[in-house]
Amino acid sequence: MLERRKTHIPMTQRLKPILIFGVLIGFVILFILYFIFFKNNPSGPKTEFKSKGGIAAQDFGLPSLRGDYLKLSDYRGKVVFLNIWASWCPPCREEMPSMESLYQRQKGPNFEMLAVSIDQKGAEVIRPFTVKYGLTFPVLLDPDGKTQRLYGLTGVPETFIIDKSGVVIKKIIGPQDWVKKEWLDYFDDIIG
Repeated sequence: MLERRKTHIPMTQRLKPILIFGVLIGFVILFILYFIFFKNNPSGPKTEFKSKGGIAAQDFGLPSLRGDYLKLSDYRGKVVFLNIWASWCPPCREEMPSMESLYQRQKGPNFEMLAVSIDQKGAEVIRPFTVKYGLTFPVLLDPDGKTQRLYGLTGVPETFIIDKSGVVIKKIIGPQDWVKKEWLDYFDDIIG
């Protein structure tokens, strides 16, 4: 009787196809997760639009970098661009030049921009920041994070557009290029 000889396959050769299959499955899973979490969700900032009727803007009062005390309710009758930010936040620094451009274009009897800094060191860090960026709009100091809690921020920057009657009509999470045509048209439309 012919004896059949058994060939011995080393363990590494037997595991090779299993490892290759596992790596391929891993790539497929990562590809699927990419499309679920990133491709279907725009990577840009989120914009929440006014719900029917809107919500009343919460009033607050804070000292400004110029030394006066300003209240949000003082601006009733104007469209208010309320931005809550911090100097240590890179996206906040990114949008500041376009905020200044928007302010220069829109400032007047029907529009005001208020930038509320939540920096804990207050004027000490904000004054040099405004000089560096050439900011001329009112900057309010909120080192205790009062507005952050009042408006339920999830991070900075967040911007609230408040209509002339004191209603929040838009909430924007994250930085924007405020001089893009869509934003300029939007403000021209609501300021009237």
